[in-house]
Amino acid sequence: MSDSLERLYRAVVAAKDLDPATSRTARLFQRGPAKMAKKLAEEAIEVVIDAVNGKADAVVRESADLLYNLSVLWVAAGVRPQQVWDEMDRRERTQGIAEKLPKRSSGKPQPMMPTKVVAKIKPSDGRAPARRPIVALNVARLKKRR
Repeated sequence: MSDSLERLYRAVVAAKDLDPATSRTARLFQRGPAKMAKKLAEEAIEVVIDAVNGKADAVVRESADLLYNLSVLWVAAGVRPQQVWDEMDRRERTQGIAEKLPKRSSGKPQPMMPTKVVAKIKPSDGRAPARRPIVALNVARLKKRR
């Protein structure tokens, strides 16, 4: 699995400086990290929608798009796949690979599905991150945009 992601990562690195008129990857780099992050979020939401709707074949396709956009964001952020694998190894040693480390250790149990999450969005001009609420979706009535 990691070999495929390594190849994808290298392909993104190779394509980032191509002509934006012919390369989707180069176009994303031209538009900057905010657009890259938006595309990543859109793909993640599409994976969620398809999973909730029980469309396994669509989950596969959208997951491939998600991994592509994640790789683009990694390249832009200067993150190498090996750094992510190293973090996964560290987590496996401390908590098990199938567990996500808690964001904070307040001693109180964390809710499984928060109804409100605050995302920190750092503007490219160096100002302090803005905070905006993200509310849980009612997935029963959710449809993908195309």
